[in-house]
Amino acid sequence: MNNTSVCILGGGLAGLTLALQLKQARPETDIVVLERRNGPAPDAGFKVGESSVEIGAHYYSVDLGLSEHLNSDQIRKFGFRFYFNDCAQRIEDCAEIGVSMLLPTPSWQLDRGRFENFLMDHALRAGVTVLTDAAVKQIDLDENGGLHRVAFDQAGERKHLNTRWVVDAAGRASLLKRKLDLTKPNAHDVNSAWARVEGCVDPNLWSNDEVWLDRCTPRERWRATNHLCGEGYWIWLIPLSSNAHSVGIVADQAIHPLDTMNTHEKFMNWLAKHQPQVHESLLKPEHAFIDFKFLRHFSHDCKQVYSKHRWALTGEAGVFPDPFYSPGSDFIAISNTYICDMICKDLAGQAFDMHAEIYQQLLFGFHENTMTLYQDQYPIFGNALVMPVKVVWDYTYYWALLAPLYMSGRIANLSVLSRLRPTMELASALNAVMQPLLRAWHEASGHGQPADGRLLDQYKIEWFKELNRSLRDELSDAEFIRKIDANVRQLATLAAEIADVIRTRCPGVDLSALEEKLPTDLQRPASALLEPVWYAAA
Repeated sequence: MNNTSVCILGGGLAGLTLALQLKQARPETDIVVLERRNGPAPDAGFKVGESSVEIGAHYYSVDLGLSEHLNSDQIRKFGFRFYFNDCAQRIEDCAEIGVSMLLPTPSWQLDRGRFENFLMDHALRAGVTVLTDAAVKQIDLDENGGLHRVAFDQAGERKHLNTRWVVDAAGRASLLKRKLDLTKPNAHDVNSAWARVEGCVDPNLWSNDEVWLDRCTPRERWRATNHLCGEGYWIWLIPLSSNAHSVGIVADQAIHPLDTMNTHEKFMNWLAKHQPQVHESLLKPEHAFIDFKFLRHFSHDCKQVYSKHRWALTGEAGVFPDPFYSPGSDFIAISNTYICDMICKDLAGQAFDMHAEIYQQLLFGFHENTMTLYQDQYPIFGNALVMPVKVVWDYTYYWALLAPLYMSGRIANLSVLSRLRPTMELASALNAVMQPLLRAWHEASGHGQPADGRLLDQYKIEWFKELNRSLRDELSDAEFIRKIDANVRQLATLAAEIADVIRTRCPGVDLSALEEKLPTDLQRPASALLEPVWYAAA
């Protein structure tokens, strides 16, 4: 029987990054990671979460200090791109949202097998004990201040470990969630089916139109997380550094049932109907099929993720919203940061009970706000009129508040969070009314207009680009609070402009709920915030 300070169940992305973060914060901490897999993960491993965005990218590159690996062994991401092209035969005829040049704050596409093998080696060098071929069989929690006990099988032998902390990072196996009956119903009924194929699926190869190709400088659409969108669904195209490509369908069950895509044959038939250019690409010999998987009702919630009795859940073992804006690594970063802080406080002899409760409230609040971006929104995804505005709104909401809170190192600063509470509540209230308003606009617009080949270039929106750049500003607490206040005022101004656009185009849409949330002293901008993106060219 061995004792340790922290036992992490699962040696995947969430578990290994937590182990590294704990070692950096408190090098003397004894940490044991139990990983069911025996041997290294394969390249292009079967994992959800291959695309990182600003919070997750900052966590990996800055907080964990892994930028050298990311820059040398992973792919620098060319942002998100969105195409509205259900059944389209030519991609240059589709409405397109994205940037013509890289925005200042970096993110990466992650070959999860390659990344997790690197993380495991890195953790071992840092002094973390990683036991592979270790299948957890029983967890006995002690709520009276004693050590927890974990039983696991390794190489045919039953072993036991006593530990002060247990952290479930075992993904959808959800060891503690199942044991403690923490599953919480989730009404977001979406499914996913995806494959890995050899080679690079490059949208630029689908067109010979030089004008269209030159919209991006350089011509590297393939490095983006490409979203091909239609009513009730979207498809991802994500390049992997092992010279493979991830291709996935995410769809609303009510519009595109899972049984229409839950085998490789059905998957290909579905693509032939809705995305013929993707289907044609995947038939080429250089894109040989590697593997296929599907997930039913993948979005899930949880009743509790942190406990004063020294256990926690992180990563997909806890909550998972939706992959549309790639938030998986973001929630790993936030949750691991809260868990690391609680463990370090506890091992230093400090009380952490209050933090367990507050951090859980914060994480659940961030999750619920994120869910509003997706819940009941899939019918909008094919609307080339409304979706460009929704994408700009959703980005602005993320970059105005949650991303700077994390990237400034203040996601666990309760003093700053307390002072920002009215501003955070205003942002949340604006978003809560904006999402149903976008749905109402979609319905009133007759479900949009035909895609007409425009590029909706986010790089040309100067205030938007500056919002992205300023994520890395180093500010005092007072300066930071003023910045967040200004960001949310910008968000409110954007909301007012969206209301004006809807009022002009669809006068029957009820705007009263949004108008009630807008600050009474809000000044309209001298020029349209959205003009470079959308409606001046409509």
